[in-house]
Amino acid sequence: MTINVGGTFFLRPGSICRMAVVAGLVGVLLPAGGCTSTGTNNAAPTSLTEGPKDTGSYPNLNVPPPVAAKQLTKEETAANLAQLKAEEQAQAAKGGSVKAPANAAALNKLAKTHGDDTLKQIEGKCDPALDPSCN
Repeated sequence: MTINVGGTFFLRPGSICRMAVVAGLVGVLLPAGGCTSTGTNNAAPTSLTEGPKDTGSYPNLNVPPPVAAKQLTKEETAANLAQLKAEEQAQAAKGGSVKAPANAAALNKLAKTHGDDTLKQIEGKCDPALDPSCN
């Protein structure tokens, strides 16, 4: 029965005027309700007025977390860095660096065919020239 009340109120002759009046009231009263709130622009932030407090609840951000592992000393850091540099030099001596083609035509050809070759490998239509383990 309540469904028909709204239908008869807004669908009778002159309903456009009624809808305009309701829309106008909503348009006037809705923004006016926003003006009654109190502003917080003159309140000082609590972080500036009060220090940290232990509330007893989890997590307590005032306590530094425990260290997960012991920190490396300067000597250990230097030894690890020297080991990495020695491995880098050994790899370079074996010819481990990749040589790029010197001319632009070879690079353009590689750019055009690289995507198709990769898709063939992914889709299972691999090329034995690209992947020796391909059957």
